[in-house]
Amino acid sequence: MAMGESKQMETKAIIIPAYVKALSGSVGGVVEASCLQPMDVIKTRLQLDRTGTYKGILHCGTTTVKTEGVRALWKGLTPFATHLTLKYALRMGSNAVIQSAFKDANTGKISNGGRFASGFGAGVTEALLIVTPFEVVKIRLQQQKGLSQELLKYKGPIHCARLIIREEGLRGLWSGAVPTVMRNGTSQAVMFTSKNTFDGLFWNKHEGDGKVLQPWQSMISGFLAGIAGPVCTGPFDVVKTRLMAQARSGGAFKYTGVVHAISTIYVEEGVRALWKGILPRLMLIPPGQAIVWGLADQVIGLYERNYMHKNNNMLA
Repeated sequence: MAMGESKQMETKAIIIPAYVKALSGSVGGVVEASCLQPMDVIKTRLQLDRTGTYKGILHCGTTTVKTEGVRALWKGLTPFATHLTLKYALRMGSNAVIQSAFKDANTGKISNGGRFASGFGAGVTEALLIVTPFEVVKIRLQQQKGLSQELLKYKGPIHCARLIIREEGLRGLWSGAVPTVMRNGTSQAVMFTSKNTFDGLFWNKHEGDGKVLQPWQSMISGFLAGIAGPVCTGPFDVVKTRLMAQARSGGAFKYTGVVHAISTIYVEEGVRALWKGILPRLMLIPPGQAIVWGLADQVIGLYERNYMHKNNNMLA
């Protein structure tokens, strides 16, 4: 009986607490925001360009620097960094909480179906609570062009949020919430499932098994996991950006909703416009996931090592 119990203890996966995963995500979010903000600014400018002002990523970046200075590439950094830190903490934490409903009671393991559902739930949660309001402020700041602070409508993130609420009501901070939910839910479902799949396929690593990957191994798995989402959710991201960027002008919005926005963009700009900014997204998201997972797995791994050390001492 004792031998059976010992064997079960050895094979049962370590349960990683939600707070550990939340902490791991917030650490990765800070670093990702600082490194990748310029590409996010370029992506936003390209998605908002309806007149062909920018000829591509390089032209958009150089034009921005020439006309507005290098600092313009970090426009919206404060809400971007804050939003990423909170987003990853909520994403990783809520994913862990939702996963608990799908874990096998005996082994602590979770199926790919359960992992997919948990990822989708985490994506929806972050989209509603964190991503939408922060991205509305970030995009409004990023779309502003010019060097003179006095001529800009929004003077900073707090001023921007206050002005949006004053002019458009509290709901203005949740402009584009529907496509954001659709984008993030799908993206995180794919990301969490594929990250776990790549870890097992390449490194024979499974969550809670006590094995700690090298940072470069986590980064490779995270990078590959970050590719599928942007391709699948491109139209949602373009529509989200357009809905968030539009301020009420003359009492009416150009786009009245997701379906109307997609049909209008398709008619006026063609089907390719629904994937505008896809290249900078692919230059932004996979490296971002590589950075986040390279750091997050180390934080989670530290917990797994300490847990196993304490458990081994107790057994001894």
